[in-house]
Amino acid sequence: MCEAAVLCEIDPKDRMTLLHANLFLASLSSENRDFLLDRSTPVVLPLRTVLYEAEEVPTHAYFMTSGIASVVSTMSNGATAEVGVVGREGIVGSLQLLGPGRVPTHCFMQLDGTALKIPFSELKKAFRSSEEIRDRIQEFVQEQALSLSQLAGCNRFHEAEERLARWLLMVQDRTQSDVLNLTQEFLAMMLGSQRSTVTLVAGSLQRSGLIEYQRGRVKIVNRENLEAAACDCYQVTKHLYANLYKQRASGVGN
Repeated sequence: MCEAAVLCEIDPKDRMTLLHANLFLASLSSENRDFLLDRSTPVVLPLRTVLYEAEEVPTHAYFMTSGIASVVSTMSNGATAEVGVVGREGIVGSLQLLGPGRVPTHCFMQLDGTALKIPFSELKKAFRSSEEIRDRIQEFVQEQALSLSQLAGCNRFHEAEERLARWLLMVQDRTQSDVLNLTQEFLAMMLGSQRSTVTLVAGSLQRSGLIEYQRGRVKIVNRENLEAAACDCYQVTKHLYANLYKQRASGVGN
């Protein structure tokens, strides 16, 4: 795991492309988009880049434009489990805006990608001064919280194969890619299980013709049947994701 983010600036001419790649920014009025964009830097986020550490106020927040960031909880015995994912729909560091409580999770890049990096202090000022920015951030955090509550029940009651199918679909929704470069370590973290369990359940999905699985690489080959194999939690989280920012005021985001 990287000790700190390894960030490389992207050519400024790609700024507008990245801006519209993030659904949160795309939902804002042009005035508020420009306000945040002027304070942001396009960056590349390699695999395992740490975006924030547990119990610490982050120095920066990230408007994700590609890739997947994993929010991870670590137990006292060192065991870890993924408790959230953030893709191009959201902001890494948004939870820390809501109050003084220290966030016990940490966040790092599970699939390499890109983002617009903004100083946390600048985003905090915008959160306090702009009702629109505040409403959109609260909407995103609510979507994350509702998804987490659903997945808490999922992890308690559903089998590993159903949960793996659900999780792969959630990641594909955010990346829009059929091929996901995911190590056994990350898949085991997601399932909260041993790597041997990952081998068994991924092998079962492969034998059913739903995915092609090699170490470090998953290809979704039959999405329709993969949805049928997933637990019903996927449809709940899919609905939450699909309706994010849909209630914005008429004319906002133009």
